[in-house]
Amino acid sequence: MQRILALALVMTLWPLMALAQYATLVADTVSVSDNGDTVTATGNVEVLYAGQRLLAQRIVYTRSTDQLDITGPLTILEQGGGVMTGQSARLDRNLRDGIIRGARFVLEGQLQVAAVELNRVDGRYNQLYKTVASSCNVCVHRPVPLWQIRARRIVHDQQERQMYFDDAVFEVVGVPVAYFPRLRLPDPTLRRATGFLIPEIKTSSNLGIGFKFPYFITLGDHADLTITPYISGKTRTLQGRFRREFSFGSLEVNGAVSRDNLTPDALRTYLFATGRFRLPRDFRLNVDLGVVSDTSYLLTYGYSDTDRLGNRVEITRTRRDEHISASFQKLRSLRDAEVPIEDTLATLLGRATYERRVFPAGLGGEARFVFDLEGHERIAESIDATLAAACVTASVAECTARDVVRAGAVAGWRRDHVFSNGMIGAFEAQLAADFYWINQDAGFASSLSHVTPTTALELRWPMSRVTGNGATDILEPVIQLAWTDTIGANVPNEDSKLVDFDEGNLLSLSRFPGSDRYERGLRTTVGLSWTRMAANGFEYSGTVGKVFRLEDLGQFTKASGLDGGSSDWLVATRIKLKRLSLTNRSLFDDSFGFSKSETQLAWQGENFSAGGRYIWVVADAAEGRSGDTSELNLDAAYTFDRHWTVSVNGRYDGNTNRATKAGMGLIYQNECLNVDFSVSRRFTSANNVAASTDYGFKVSLNGFGRDGRAYARSCSHNG
Repeated sequence: MQRILALALVMTLWPLMALAQYATLVADTVSVSDNGDTVTATGNVEVLYAGQRLLAQRIVYTRSTDQLDITGPLTILEQGGGVMTGQSARLDRNLRDGIIRGARFVLEGQLQVAAVELNRVDGRYNQLYKTVASSCNVCVHRPVPLWQIRARRIVHDQQERQMYFDDAVFEVVGVPVAYFPRLRLPDPTLRRATGFLIPEIKTSSNLGIGFKFPYFITLGDHADLTITPYISGKTRTLQGRFRREFSFGSLEVNGAVSRDNLTPDALRTYLFATGRFRLPRDFRLNVDLGVVSDTSYLLTYGYSDTDRLGNRVEITRTRRDEHISASFQKLRSLRDAEVPIEDTLATLLGRATYERRVFPAGLGGEARFVFDLEGHERIAESIDATLAAACVTASVAECTARDVVRAGAVAGWRRDHVFSNGMIGAFEAQLAADFYWINQDAGFASSLSHVTPTTALELRWPMSRVTGNGATDILEPVIQLAWTDTIGANVPNEDSKLVDFDEGNLLSLSRFPGSDRYERGLRTTVGLSWTRMAANGFEYSGTVGKVFRLEDLGQFTKASGLDGGSSDWLVATRIKLKRLSLTNRSLFDDSFGFSKSETQLAWQGENFSAGGRYIWVVADAAEGRSGDTSELNLDAAYTFDRHWTVSVNGRYDGNTNRATKAGMGLIYQNECLNVDFSVSRRFTSANNVAASTDYGFKVSLNGFGRDGRAYARSCSHNG
């Protein structure tokens, strides 16, 4: 009752103290002097004013001086998230100017600054004298923080969210290690500001020990530029990254220029640009550009491990019943084996596609129309003996200077029917017409064409049940009878050489990825799929399928799994448990001779996560493999302590029985510090780059700038 009466009294008197804005004061007792010049509040005093909250034991407001004398311990909670504490203070009535003695300042629950005295100036600046700043916990068993900055003065600009240190000494476990006459750092609330980012130490067996000093430059609210000098005993490099967000899209450009001892007579450069833009009428523009001075530059400096560069400009629009796209590409190979024969590769490519779906009322079902125009050009005008020999060395199945333009049209129709017993029947028909214009190949006429009709009947019977334990099983057998024939000229195969047979195209009318080849003949496809969704969230699924042909037309190669009078068995399985995910897709014949198998395993635990992928593919000269391919990839990370995480990764080549890549990382993280150490080894040489070992080391101090990391602060015995 006493606090309620005090609240009512002060709400009446407080306008004398705050003429501009309304304030609320709550205290155990409130008294007014006889002359009315002072108001005294004592006992659990709380003031709410202009988004600020002041807690203290005693406040005396003197009207003649327009000041507050505050007896602590006191706490000021600011609207922006800052917390100030102190022993005593004298402030103006707006809490914007004054002095706090024995002050401690905490920002975003991370950075804390202790000072003998804190001066508030104009509600914007906090000037702290004889200060110590750190984001590390100070505990009874650990009185000295891991790191701290001592300074004669710190000025915190709350508007610009910057902190300025005068005569700053950086200490590690109490030992001075660096002195800065003047130092500027962002406060924890700042997302973007011009200034230096975290430096990085990088060691490479090719480039030696080097240092990176990234400098970030803000260019307004929607653009920025990062410039990173990279200096080592063997290179002088300047890296750059530009980013810009538009109301209609985004643009990012990365590049570098180097002068090193590896190629002392040449200036090495690269430039990557990526743009994604929204155009009127739902169109989108995608731009990907990539240029590099030499084939080994990207791999040597670790900028990218890509072995082919694509410069692509594409305009596309996808709606519910329509798809439009037009693109142009220029490719450049960085592979050792392909560089000598690059003139024989199709490096200039263009394509335009229009696809439309309609639902005819009279026929029912769905009709689909596709119009396609594409072409590619090779730089070579003819194949001489040198190029032919290089093609043999590179294991290229076809070495040619051929240029091709193709125009195609496809009309298709499909209708499904559900029978009374739940079976689903479907009839599908398609007619494709393709026209070719060919240059620089005496083996083909300059103009060719063919027409490809296709029909198919399909029957599936989806069945489901719910078991006693709440699991749902779905079983679906399917059979498809299809026929295709190509009438007209035989055309060169440019886009249908690499064929995948999987559960996604088990019932496709043609399993070739392009338009130069259609799967021909009379064939029957049978399949069975099963899915179980358990009540505990576990999922299990499996698919098995096989294709039987009336006649083997020799269209497919061995690695595809589709060659012969009948295909290999396709078996695909997937298991998804709470933390474990396992998938496998395999192709094998009746004698369990595998042509292809791929297995992926992933585990996601609280302290341990791992992922692995194993792939095996049979040798196939038509796909450029003279031997079987076997490869294992592994990635794992283990948090073995609250602060420590170790990670490993590697790639193993089963053909040569040796590792091709391996790496390890060690990360230490606590509430105030992040240390990241990494080492990687590339065991094989590629693109004229020798095998190398790279080391990376980065240290960052938490509490300066908003980096998105969060870490619980604790003073437990293990903390």
